[in-house]
Amino acid sequence: MRNILLAFGLCCASLAHAQSPGDYTTAKQRADADEASLPAAEADAMRDAQGVALEAAIAGCATPTADTSPFVVVAELNAAGKVVRTWREGSTPLAICVQKQINGSALAPPPRAPFFTSFELSFTR
Repeated sequence: MRNILLAFGLCCASLAHAQSPGDYTTAKQRADADEASLPAAEADAMRDAQGVALEAAIAGCATPTADTSPFVVVAELNAAGKVVRTWREGSTPLAICVQKQINGSALAPPPRAPFFTSFELSFTR
C-alpha cells in the first residue's frame, strides 16, 4: 500500500509540474527561460513565426486612435506549435485584441511541450 501511495504521489507531482502557470508572472518567467534555452537557429525560427502571428494580430486589431501603451502577451505552445493558452500584462483594447488574435494561432513547433514564449510590444512615434 505504501508503494502505491508513493507512486501516486510521484505521478501527481509530475502532473503539477506539467500544468500551466496560474498567473502572468510565472508564465513570463517560464517564457524567458524557454526562449533563452533555444539554440540560435531555433530562436530565429521562433521569432519569424512570432512576427507572422503578430503582424496578423495587429492588422486585425489596429485602429487609428488605438492606445499604443506597451504590453506583453505570453503564449503556451503545444508540441505542434499551436497556442493553447495566453496571459497578458496590459489592459488596453489593443492588448486585449492582440491576445485574442494570438490565442489559437500557430507558431513554429517548439523543441518540447509545453513551451512558453512572449510577445513584448512597445510602440514609438
